[in-house]
Amino acid sequence: MRSPMIAILLTLAAVAGACGKDSQPPAQDKPSEAQALFDKRCVRCHGVNGDARGPFSDSLHPRPANYTDPAWQASVTDDQIKEIILRGGVNMHKNPAMPGSPMLKNHPEVLDGLVKIIRGFGKRRERDRT
Repeated sequence: MRSPMIAILLTLAAVAGACGKDSQPPAQDKPSEAQALFDKRCVRCHGVNGDARGPFSDSLHPRPANYTDPAWQASVTDDQIKEIILRGGVNMHKNPAMPGSPMLKNHPEVLDGLVKIIRGFGKRRERDRT
């Protein structure tokens, strides 16, 4: 029969092994597919903070939506945001430089993630004001 001290040492060794260099980082450390897509396609116009201050935004007319603007946030539904993402600017009477992403129709989790990111910019601004 093993002593309680040996059982504790074996448990600690197993835990230490699981936390070694070869273990995978937690999933929350990796950007979501939606975040990666936002960073790749949306940031250049809408900005990293969603404030319409991306590197290309000054040359766009009409300007990109400012996701931090409470009036803009209140003016659109989640379904409208999804439709704009899917159909693109030219089809939605927005800036024609915004490409559509119809392939996301088959990836609703990514589309929902993009809406969550966009809505998050409005919530972040509310927190900053209080």
